[in-house]
Amino acid sequence: MNIKDLIITLLSYIKQPKKRSLIREAYELKGKTGIEIGGPTVFFGLRGGFPIYVFARKIDGVNFSNETVWEGKIQDGNNYQYYKNKTGYQYITEATNLQRIPDNSYDFVLSSHNLEHVANPIQALKEWSRVLKDGGKLVLILPDKNYTFDHGRNYTTFEHVLSDYQNNTDEHDTTHFEEILQTHDEARAGMKYEETKETLKNNFVNRCAHHHVFSLELMKQIVEYIGFTVQSQSTAAPFHLITIATK
Repeated sequence: MNIKDLIITLLSYIKQPKKRSLIREAYELKGKTGIEIGGPTVFFGLRGGFPIYVFARKIDGVNFSNETVWEGKIQDGNNYQYYKNKTGYQYITEATNLQRIPDNSYDFVLSSHNLEHVANPIQALKEWSRVLKDGGKLVLILPDKNYTFDHGRNYTTFEHVLSDYQNNTDEHDTTHFEEILQTHDEARAGMKYEETKETLKNNFVNRCAHHHVFSLELMKQIVEYIGFTVQSQSTAAPFHLITIATK
């Protein structure tokens, strides 16, 4: 961590009391090795709410395809540049299938606004838990529906998510697409109805759909079902629901 980054982080800590607990929790992972599912993301950067990129020794990345809506074209290999000159290994694989990675490999797992794009969140989180060391941290951030285009949808129930896991639901699932279209908010989605409809038709390729709508309570139920202990839950502007849990 260079002097400039240290000063910026200290100023954030002093001037933004709401960020203090998250900055402290990020600092606890100083010198540790982690993996991020679906990144990189601003929230984990220097001026983000949880500036782990500054403190971590190394972070690897996982993305589902060689080309995504968010990252553009990417390649499998040692080229996951998540912060300035910091680089980890980029895995091209499904979030639900990290079989190339051994058990107990990482000190922490990060995921920001990713799990809502996964059709089977319990299966994904079980994989993330598998590659996490005992005592390791899960930092899970999901959208608050009240401030996104999901605001017209109902919260997903734990029973529904559990059913997806028990039925081995995969990324071809279209269960929620009708609901997404029925509650479509053009202004917040930034897409007209017909554009959204066309995007959903090709969701297996683009992964833009939010399969589930999460609350803090649902997040807690899921991670505890898998075996995590919830350390803290909070919200952050503009639309983040944050859960930090320990394996």
